[in-house]
Amino acid sequence: MTVTRTRLTTSLLRGIAPATLLLAALPAAAQDTTTAPAAAPAEDGLGEIVVTAERRSENLQRVPLSVGVASGDALRAFQAGGDDTLLSLSGRVPGLYVETTTGRIFPRFYIRGLGNIDFYLGASQPVTIIQDDVILEHVVLKSNPVYDVRQVEVLRGPQGSLFGRNTTAGIIKFDTIKPTNDFDSRASASVGTYGSVSVDAGVGGPLIKDLLSIRVSTLLQHRENYVDNVYAGVTQDSTATPRKNAMGGFDDRNVRVQLALTPGNAFSLDLSGHARWYDGTSTLFHRAALKKGSNDVQAEPRNIVALDEGNDNPQSYTTYGGSVRATYDFGPAALTSITAYETTSGFSRGDTDGGAGANFPVRGTANGFGQSQGQIRDLDQWSQELRLSGTQGGRFNWQVGGLYFDTRDITDFYQRTFFLTTAQRNPNNWVRLHDVNTSWAGFGQISYELMDRLTLTAGGRITEDKKRTQLLKPVQNVAGVSQYPAGFRTDVTLKATKPSWDASLLYQASPDISLYSRIAQGFRGPTIQGRSAVFNSDFSTANSETILSWETGIKTRLLDNTLSLNATVFGYRVNDIQLNGNDLNGNGILFNGNKAEAYGMEAEANWKPVPNLTLGAGLSLLHSAIRDKTTEVQICALNNAVVCTPSAAVRPVPGAFGTTFLVKIDGEPLPNAPEYNVDLTARYDQPLGNGGRAFIAGDFNIQGYTQFVLYKTKEFTANGNFEGGLKIGYAAPDDAYELAVFARNITGEKNLKGVIENYMAAVFNEPRIIGVSLSGKFR
Repeated sequence: MTVTRTRLTTSLLRGIAPATLLLAALPAAAQDTTTAPAAAPAEDGLGEIVVTAERRSENLQRVPLSVGVASGDALRAFQAGGDDTLLSLSGRVPGLYVETTTGRIFPRFYIRGLGNIDFYLGASQPVTIIQDDVILEHVVLKSNPVYDVRQVEVLRGPQGSLFGRNTTAGIIKFDTIKPTNDFDSRASASVGTYGSVSVDAGVGGPLIKDLLSIRVSTLLQHRENYVDNVYAGVTQDSTATPRKNAMGGFDDRNVRVQLALTPGNAFSLDLSGHARWYDGTSTLFHRAALKKGSNDVQAEPRNIVALDEGNDNPQSYTTYGGSVRATYDFGPAALTSITAYETTSGFSRGDTDGGAGANFPVRGTANGFGQSQGQIRDLDQWSQELRLSGTQGGRFNWQVGGLYFDTRDITDFYQRTFFLTTAQRNPNNWVRLHDVNTSWAGFGQISYELMDRLTLTAGGRITEDKKRTQLLKPVQNVAGVSQYPAGFRTDVTLKATKPSWDASLLYQASPDISLYSRIAQGFRGPTIQGRSAVFNSDFSTANSETILSWETGIKTRLLDNTLSLNATVFGYRVNDIQLNGNDLNGNGILFNGNKAEAYGMEAEANWKPVPNLTLGAGLSLLHSAIRDKTTEVQICALNNAVVCTPSAAVRPVPGAFGTTFLVKIDGEPLPNAPEYNVDLTARYDQPLGNGGRAFIAGDFNIQGYTQFVLYKTKEFTANGNFEGGLKIGYAAPDDAYELAVFARNITGEKNLKGVIENYMAAVFNEPRIIGVSLSGKFR
């Protein structure tokens, strides 16, 4: 097989209901930059962490799998400067990496190095996102911001028993703050550099005491445009002049309403509805920021680009969703039903070659146009889960259930054929696709205490996953005629029925020390990539990938509950791993590699050496390798020349559009899989005479060697990326409010986060943001 990899304002308050505006004025809960739930400074020990990793509430120290936890307060501190609520998690939980080369609307997640670098709107990922027990499968739905959140859980490794297919890497599970029968509100607001504004708030309480309660939550984020487009010259349709502050800003407006009905002790009904209105800028590629032989991008200005297409890279999406969760407790067992619906539509447009072609002329033409646009006309996702679980407690616990999942969308793709002359460019170079994905599953899990302090947990699942992609509108030439080759498929269906399972042993050596081992098998369903039709090429497909994973770990609470130390070692093998690249003509395709293997470890510690000081540390180590002796990938080349420095032997292959250059990928690490990641946090509170506290809190993250593409080069890697944050402030008595100054990316690091190989284009991290925050609570 021969392949390669390719990557590709409006007012802040517009569209927000008056009830949402009211929330912005409410005080909010005190923030915390540690990754563990905050404990009151007067306490000598660490608070207990309760998770729902196994669909029931359990102490983290007694869950027989690797779970990383971040509190809502920690997440709000990371996003104080307006950072993407999901991207801010990257590296903050050991083993988790998050990136995007398609803007805030399309994050890509990696756990233990396993993820998907494809930017196709229909791409599947091996990391599933779950918000309030609702599966978010489509890549756009996965970008739904999290706000007024209580806790984030990262379940590492395959989760095929309770959560299903497409979890070969793991799960990120978000739980928001729920309505209660007591009035409760919190809010955090910040303003900073580039006109950055972030408001995260929630207010709730009883509508009818002990019967009906409500919670209204909102997230408002805004940033002014701060990037200049200095291109002056011919564009696709006309000419352009330089524009100051043309892009880089965004408005992200979100609201959620939850109702909780509790007519008795046996029955409960939870209803939730949410909406998102997002307008912003898609990812900016800085053309020629990378120089041959180096990955140093410090000379490239962050706030200047020269984009000759893309209309300043606009991006806009509207999303609505809702869910109904009903539970009836029969006594010996409880039945839970979760019905959910999500819909979204919008578009993302970009100059995908990173700008004007003066540095990299295309076939002798300095101004080589390169533009793409993806547009979801309509996406609908339905899911229905039924789960019957035994009453928790005792030596034996069990649960069984079933899931139906259905998502379908109509999507347009546009890609300019940049290598043609102006007279040859095709105004009809776009396609319309209809994607349908349905899945059925039945699952069960048991947990049994074999003997005192030794518990066996085992689960299994059978899943049928079916995907279908139809070409509704083909590419046409100027005469309105399709030009696909003979045998081109316009309707492709793939289906797989696979088992998945896991088994673990947990030994409670003492009340403060637990040991566990776990083995698990999972799979990612077959995938179809229809984007190739833009280039008059057949759909590309990949069969299911399967994973076998093992891990063993220790969880401890030491030194009179002032130190928690959890560590895990793991290994896995993925067979028929789904990878992404290009064919000989440069068309993006999907394919199966032979296999990939990885091993590593994760460790997390939280220590409270004295009542007013809390320290946190996280470490992940990873070695990954693709094992495929035959597959070659297309590398960085333009105008029949290699423009980067691959370490493997290069094989040139003449083709219809010039010479293609190939290298083998056997032994290469997985892309976007950092070899190590270190995260450090600290907070010191100084009590004051009035009962309040002055505090200083900081966090620091460093990322080890990371390869962005399937082949090794000197250019397309990062090593030693780091960012830090600092907050200094005052917390009033009883944490009624907190006022602070903060800085995110305090040293102004310019980190390489992604690339477009052929144009030596770079994607950077967020700029430094300095600001003021106010938060508080009212009960």
